Amino acid sequence: MTTERAQSDQLRPRRDPSRPQGDLTRARSDPMDDWSRRTVEVEGVSKTVYVAGSGPAVVLMPEMPGISPDVVRFARWVRDAGFRVHLPSLFGVDGAYPRADAVETVVRPACVSAEFRAFAGGGTSPVVEWLRGLARVAHAECGGPGVGAVGLCFTGNFALSMTLEPAVIAPVVNHPSLPLDDPGALEFSAEDAAAVAERVERDGLRVLGYRFDDDTWCTGRRFAAYRALLGDAFDGRVLPGGAAHPDPPPFFRDVVGCAHSVVTAHLVDQEGHPTVRARDEIIAFLAERLGPSATPTA
Repeated sequence: MTTERAQSDQLRPRRDPSRPQGDLTRARSDPMDDWSRRTVEVEGVSKTVYVAGSGPAVVLMPEMPGISPDVVRFARWVRDAGFRVHLPSLFGVDGAYPRADAVETVVRPACVSAEFRAFAGGGTSPVVEWLRGLARVAHAECGGPGVGAVGLCFTGNFALSMTLEPAVIAPVVNHPSLPLDDPGALEFSAEDAAAVAERVERDGLRVLGYRFDDDTWCTGRRFAAYRALLGDAFDGRVLPGGAAHPDPPPFFRDVVGCAHSVVTAHLVDQEGHPTVRARDEIIAFLAERLGPSATPTA
């Protein structure tokens, strides 16, 4: 099989026809009218950023296929815990409910975009430079000891790449899926990987990570690669796949096809549930690293 064919097959819908199609009343977009919409320019590149809350800055990056209602829900939880959340628009339609056809309209274009390096051998995605600039802007505005960076899926590893910006002191990598074609690799250039490892060791950073145990987009091999790079500084936590929400939105049901998005599409919003505990652990980690003005969700 050619490399191009193999890469294309990874993005093919995986829906199990025996599974229920879900309740269409859940198919709602989020107007995001409680967020301020800003344009942030970094070295001549401008992007839309949604900002809300007060306190230490957290840059929360969306997962594929964009800033979905579940991503916004998680962002609100972080905001309400005492952080000023910066949610950049990197792909997709902001606030849109994630339907299966997004694989053609959002995912494939992003995979060949000059801003992203979706496949092995591509090195660090260029968009990370802009994200580091956003972290600098956010830190200058919010103050405090530093900035949190939370990546999800396609942007999961970006949170770690962002630590080459000194302001970033609390990286969280959630189910990082890149590179798509090599489950044992990390989305880094060799130079950036060495620099990140040096920065983590020098400054005593801790890196928090989450995945489901049966996630085929972020396998145990990827977490092993993080541990090989960072040693005990990488705290990789694994949830049972059976804990994932059984009826996620169509993109995650039909395209992703497995338990994947721990704190967004596959979160079960019930007290004491493993995915809710993961959410609270992330918020507690951010509060611990970024300062006493932020408090974990009760």
